[in-house]
Amino acid sequence: MRIEMTGYTIIIHPAEEGGYWVEVPTLPGCFSQGESIEEAMKNVKEAIELHIEGLMEEHESIPIENDLIIGRIQVTQIEA
Repeated sequence: MRIEMTGYTIIIHPAEEGGYWVEVPTLPGCFSQGESIEEAMKNVKEAIELHIEGLMEEHESIPIENDLIIGRIQVTQIEA
């Protein structure tokens, strides 16, 4: 068995009910949450590990992130 470290981009969102929820764009369906950013990051790390473990058990390929870039664009909103 070979063990590798792989990084995944995560997106942290404030939750409407408080706390945060996190998505992993490279791993569709992999989400987590937490009361603080630190807790959400800890929880999503565990979610990623479990997600990958599940893919391995199903003999599916493990997605590798290819330099995902997330940016922000400002747009002008015109009010009618």
